[in-house]
Amino acid sequence: MKVAAIIPAAGQGVRMKSPVPKQFLNLGGKPILRLTLEALAGSGIVTDLVLVVPPGELEAVRREWEKSSLVSRVVAGGEKRQDSVYNGFRSLSPGTEIVIVHDGVRPFITGEMIHASVEAAVNTGAAIVATPVSDTVKRVNGQGIIEQTVEREGLWRVQTPQVFRYDILKRAFEKAYSESFYGTDEGSLVERLGEKVQIVPGSEFNIKITRREDLFLGESILRFYQGS
Repeated sequence: MKVAAIIPAAGQGVRMKSPVPKQFLNLGGKPILRLTLEALAGSGIVTDLVLVVPPGELEAVRREWEKSSLVSRVVAGGEKRQDSVYNGFRSLSPGTEIVIVHDGVRPFITGEMIHASVEAAVNTGAAIVATPVSDTVKRVNGQGIIEQTVEREGLWRVQTPQVFRYDILKRAFEKAYSESFYGTDEGSLVERLGEKVQIVPGSEFNIKITRREDLFLGESILRFYQGS
């Protein structure tokens, strides 16, 4: 089975308030992006790995990564996340059967999650890693006033990886672009096809590093995994 991974890492790190894009910041002495790539490569299931980076960083990243054993190719990102993932999708090798999409700034993905989500996608067609909502959720208006307490039963917080059969994701992209639709994740594009999307339990450690405080959390998680 030919399994490809697309790693969108084309963000500019606005919320991080750093002159360096967040994916290139260090965590435990290594760039966050390297930790993510090593986790995917270490799963032993990914046969083709496409890294999507900011257009301005393309040549520098290509020089660094295309000589490594971790990355198959590096492509430029687009205006929005969906465009970046689609750029990566269009560059996949012929014969790809399963496509993994995983955030470049989620370095704590485990091999167990990768294998479980791929297995679920093979069986169902689409699968996303997520965790159940445990906090009370409020709906708030534009003035910051609570309008409603939302019933949290059945609500899940979506993470990545999100995994799809190639043909399903292809149809999802084609439908989205033909209707000028942009979703917040690839799962939402597949949902619009009427296809089933299976939930795979994730982890509270599988954080997306987007703010400065996430770096401190990440250091703690890294030490935990390293047993120190």
